[in-house]
Amino acid sequence: MPEPTRPLHLAVALDRPGTYAAEPYAEAARLAERGRFDFVTLGDSFGPPGRGRGRLDALAVLARVAPATERIGLVPTVTTTHTEPFHVSSALATLDWASRGRAGWTVGVSTDDREAAVFGRRDAPDAWAAWREAEAVADVVARLWDSWEDDAEIRDVPTGRFVDRDKLHHVDFEGPGFSVRGPSIVPRPPQGRPVIAVDATAPAAQATAARHADVAYVRVGNLDDPRAGHTVRAARGELRQRARAHDRDPGGRAGRLVVLASLPVALHAAADAVALADLVDRWYTDGVADGFHFRPRDPDRDLALLVDGTVPVLQHRGLLRGFYPGSTLREHLCLARPANRYATVRETA
Repeated sequence: MPEPTRPLHLAVALDRPGTYAAEPYAEAARLAERGRFDFVTLGDSFGPPGRGRGRLDALAVLARVAPATERIGLVPTVTTTHTEPFHVSSALATLDWASRGRAGWTVGVSTDDREAAVFGRRDAPDAWAAWREAEAVADVVARLWDSWEDDAEIRDVPTGRFVDRDKLHHVDFEGPGFSVRGPSIVPRPPQGRPVIAVDATAPAAQATAARHADVAYVRVGNLDDPRAGHTVRAARGELRQRARAHDRDPGGRAGRLVVLASLPVALHAAADAVALADLVDRWYTDGVADGFHFRPRDPDRDLALLVDGTVPVLQHRGLLRGFYPGSTLREHLCLARPANRYATVRETA
């Protein structure tokens, strides 16, 4: 089977409301790994239990899934509103270490008054203010990951020196409503910086996606809408144009921006799985998106049909690879490992 020259990227959501055990998520992630998906996602919110919104902490669940999988990327939603950026950075760096370089995060925001009341610290911001704050959090989190140079750990037993203090850096960042001095308490992650994803469907999120995201989702509500493909294509073009305005090369490795069409999926039969493969083939070949993020309605039935129905068709057509070419999520997505900004400055000086 020929391997595709332009990689098709696939991801799938593992959301299953009402499930409070880790093993079903691990089983689903292993199934998606068998289908050679680039990564799985898991949503999260601050909704209190008892209102149909409470759920397990997505990052903690995928930390449990990490040792149960080998290659697939793990991308939880982490809400930046009401959450300290220093803790976000540390938790995601830890997930990257636990998964040996397979971590990412979907940047989330909270604009719900009920969720703000759970914390009791401030009122819920509007969407534009929440995303301005999220953009600052994404910036400082990346700086914290860079606050340890790659070779800062020396572990010199004879002298008792664990780190080279000259290779630890203070970030000294002032954001809207927070400040971070640094450095991080966790060494620089294996990927340098875990992959950052943003749902860029809403206008308020697009600036954050264009500046900081490695992956951007564009949600489709109804696949029967004849305008759906045009909407995704237009959004992809707009995001790439805005990324270039921030001196990024969205088609290269260093500034790459992977735009995924996020599709609702409800398969009842093998024929539906083939029909979905036809749509993926058509949209991908026509340049509508760089790949697809599937949101199954029935997490057990739909994921199995995706892996055993849709994926083999795409592989047979030479659109989808039959193996993982690397071991990290950045390698799956053809993203370069970023240079450490502080090390670069020090070397230049």
